[in-house]
Amino acid sequence: MLKGKYNEGQAALRLKTSMQHPNPAFRDRVLFRVSDRAHPRVGKKYKVWPMLEFSWAIDDHLLGITHVIRGKDLLMETEMCKFIWDIFGWPCPTIIHTGLIRLQGVKLSKSKAQKEVKAGTYSGWDDPRTWSMQSLALRGISPHAVRDFIASIGLNDNDIEVPIDNLYAINRKILDPVAHRYSFVADPVTVEVNSAPKIKEIKLKLHPEREGEFKKVKVNGRFYISKKDFASLKSKEVRLMHLYNIMLDGFADFTSQENKEIPRINWVPVDFSVKTEILMPDGTIVSGFAEKNCEKLKVGTIIQFERFGFVRLDKKAKTKLNFVFAHN
Repeated sequence: MLKGKYNEGQAALRLKTSMQHPNPAFRDRVLFRVSDRAHPRVGKKYKVWPMLEFSWAIDDHLLGITHVIRGKDLLMETEMCKFIWDIFGWPCPTIIHTGLIRLQGVKLSKSKAQKEVKAGTYSGWDDPRTWSMQSLALRGISPHAVRDFIASIGLNDNDIEVPIDNLYAINRKILDPVAHRYSFVADPVTVEVNSAPKIKEIKLKLHPEREGEFKKVKVNGRFYISKKDFASLKSKEVRLMHLYNIMLDGFADFTSQENKEIPRINWVPVDFSVKTEILMPDGTIVSGFAEKNCEKLKVGTIIQFERFGFVRLDKKAKTKLNFVFAHN
């Protein structure tokens, strides 16, 4: 095999085990086989390659591994490793088998993701639909949130299902105290407020619970509001958040500045806006307008669009901002 006498599939080296072993799959398992495929690092320098049970057993010993954590679907491989260690008289490390963790609300498939990445259907491994670590980072999911999420699950040999909202809740606790607030309107319609107060600019907190950080928003009576809000609240009095009250009825009429207990809606001044697209976890794009203050943000900044959710700025252009949605 080493001299190249055999081609791929013509020969294999097996480990001699007991033919009376209760598990037929354990009998004389393959340790080495011939492969003509190029290795990504060493090319075709070698023709004979170990199967994973042998490579794991040898590597774990040479690297001084003391604890092995692997899925319970690899129980057979663990038995093989122990068999090999016994042959050499090597100590067996502590081995912990875990059950399968399913994320509720997530369609996770590594093979499908790999196929879509290679085909160019996905933008890369950071595409939110892969659910890779790269994709979580792109969305603004903190490494600390991922670590705490995994720690909260713990080691369990039972198959369990965990809501993905648990990860979002942990990440929200990290982002909520620090993320600045901005306004964004999806699927916008334009309204002009009749008899609007002559307010040219308002000063708002960047975070509702932090002092000393403010932004200025220019106002001229023409606003973008969401088509959804316009349709569902038609013929009702609503409050433009942080501004004043209007009556929506085919057009908009100013009613008062009193902070009433009425529905509140997001708005973006038409003349103080920037075109914005938000990439969602399912790969769809939400288009709309954000307030112009967002143009000052640095790429990688995580903010909260009020009444929409946390987003991370991914790209900036002269006429458009691209964000990636994290979660509500």
